[in-house]
Amino acid sequence: MCTAATYKTKDFYFGRTLDYEFSYGDQIAITPHNYPLHFRHAGDMENHYAIIGMAHVAGDYPLYYDAINEKGVGMAGLNFVGNAVYANVQSGVDNIAQFEFIPWILSQCSSVVEVRKLLGQINIVNTPFSEQFPLAQLHWIISDEKESITVESMADGMHIYDNPLGVLTNNPPFPQQMFQLNNYMHLSPKQPKNNFSNGIELNAYSRGMGALGLPGDLSSSSRFVRVAFTKVNAFSGESEEESVSQFFHILGSVDQQRGCCEVSDGKYEITLYTSCCNATKGIYYYNTYENHQISAVDMHREDLESQKLICYPVIQGEKINFQN
Repeated sequence: MCTAATYKTKDFYFGRTLDYEFSYGDQIAITPHNYPLHFRHAGDMENHYAIIGMAHVAGDYPLYYDAINEKGVGMAGLNFVGNAVYANVQSGVDNIAQFEFIPWILSQCSSVVEVRKLLGQINIVNTPFSEQFPLAQLHWIISDEKESITVESMADGMHIYDNPLGVLTNNPPFPQQMFQLNNYMHLSPKQPKNNFSNGIELNAYSRGMGALGLPGDLSSSSRFVRVAFTKVNAFSGESEEESVSQFFHILGSVDQQRGCCEVSDGKYEITLYTSCCNATKGIYYYNTYENHQISAVDMHREDLESQKLICYPVIQGEKINFQN
């Protein structure tokens, strides 16, 4: 389904893949300071931090999949089918619908420290956006340059976990994702050595045998291991070009190709888009399955004092650079 990750060089980067069999018609949406946010149970917010991210815009409302705010906090929702449970409206707390969770957090938190405080009074409720857009079963990663957390709303309540890797995929719940890394503690980017037996001569038979044993299938459990290993061993220079390029390579380790993951008869899950946000500078980079060229939208080139949502269409169609 989806994979999210963070990356830090001189600046802080946050992004994700979105894997599905079709697109809902996504746009890069900028929510300026004065765009009024209407929350179903928590009233209106007339002024707030600016937000940029990928969203489906319905009725002039941005249903964000992933986004960052101008203060450098990033957030993404990933499928958590079968485990996500949302509550009924309660008194004495901030009742926030699942589809409002990203704008509620990013509109008013300048750090994960502030996010933790806000989460202490939030009740994620089961109010759908509309009949056409029922509740999505999600869990979330929320990050800044200093730390990441995972938020899961389940039958036994809301869980908030420290996320030392800054990585999230889909099921199973986050503690189980982390626990399975114990099975891969032997992984190394270096050439393998013979630990099998002193009595049997075994040798690395090729260059480039680092990460031997890294799982390669498309399950969420394997993608978690793969992108975590890739991220913690990734190295790049600190320039914007080097950092952005390396981030796309990190998430490229879990790219899904059409035909390899059949979800129903003749329908295949693919990586619809990959995003990379420079959360420090407020730039949203992305590419798509049909367009590998990296495109970008800089929130600070827009009028962030506007009262209107600012949207850019996702650029599709492969861009090929002929050199002759």
